[in-house]
Amino acid sequence: MNPNGPRARTRRRSALTALALTCAIILSGCGVRLESPPPTEPVPDAVEVVRRTAVADALLVADQAGAAAASEGVGPDVAAQLTAIAEATALQAEQLGGEYDSGLGDIVTERSGASPSATTPEQTPRAVVTSLGDAATRTRAAADQAQSGPLGRLLGSVSAAQARYARDLARLTGARGPALPSTQIPEPLEDDAEPSEETSTAPASATEGPAAVPTGLSAEELATLVLAEDTAAYALEVRAAQADGDIRTRAYDRSRVHRARAQAWALLAGVDGTDQDPRRVAYAVPGPETATPDLARDLEDDLTQNYATLVGVAEPGTRAILVALMTDTTLVAAQWGAPAIPFPGLPERA
Repeated sequence: MNPNGPRARTRRRSALTALALTCAIILSGCGVRLESPPPTEPVPDAVEVVRRTAVADALLVADQAGAAAASEGVGPDVAAQLTAIAEATALQAEQLGGEYDSGLGDIVTERSGASPSATTPEQTPRAVVTSLGDAATRTRAAADQAQSGPLGRLLGSVSAAQARYARDLARLTGARGPALPSTQIPEPLEDDAEPSEETSTAPASATEGPAAVPTGLSAEELATLVLAEDTAAYALEVRAAQADGDIRTRAYDRSRVHRARAQAWALLAGVDGTDQDPRRVAYAVPGPETATPDLARDLEDDLTQNYATLVGVAEPGTRAILVALMTDTTLVAAQWGAPAIPFPGLPERA
């Protein structure tokens, strides 16, 4: 056998590898640690970044609201509202998956010499209003852009709830309420028009104009939305005619909003004036045993669920108007007496 042949060299390399491994085991047993690269946190993907940001926002509000509720000089009504907000946002963080912990945090901090930030947010009711508004805006944008439909639906609901809590607390404290997104339904593109970044893919901010045209929705889903908006309009028109005073005014004004939205969705779906238009001349309306505020609240809640469903179906980057309308119906339901809940539009999480 050739002592310098390939097989001989392979056997020598194997023997040396085994010897090195044996030495490493012995040294480890003697308390001698061989140097190794420091552990590092795994790099999160885009979905995880969105999720972690929403969780961080919710937990920040929960901690801030809890501390503000226990502060001196806070009235009982405001303290109760802050406590409810702390509990709701903590639940939102939990349902979003909670904080990610790789188990490397302490090790990485120790090796890098890093220390947690000492910055503490202001713990007052007005500061909580601001934090809720900021969280609602970021989470709403995340709902629009999330690659996962179910995650987008959950984020949209969380954002709507945060806007509701912010508005309720602002009313109690005299603070300025949160900025709300535009609810202008985009117009359909002309047959010969090419989609552009401004008209079809760009997400709307809290104050910007028309959002992108939602894509990924079937004709049946759009028809259901047209019918739901038109049904709400008709029911409120009937009740406005039967009522007087503030109830009459509110019901009538809201009926016009829903009628306009039904028309806008019918145009966008391309069914206006066609045999596929689902709208009818009249609809069944509950009798007087159902009070107008209760009926109006139920109509808005139903629309919130419809919009939440479509948020989960529409393609990323085209959900902004759906999330905006979901927020709007949540806030209007509150005006008719709907209780604040952590996940509006998601009955399975009630």
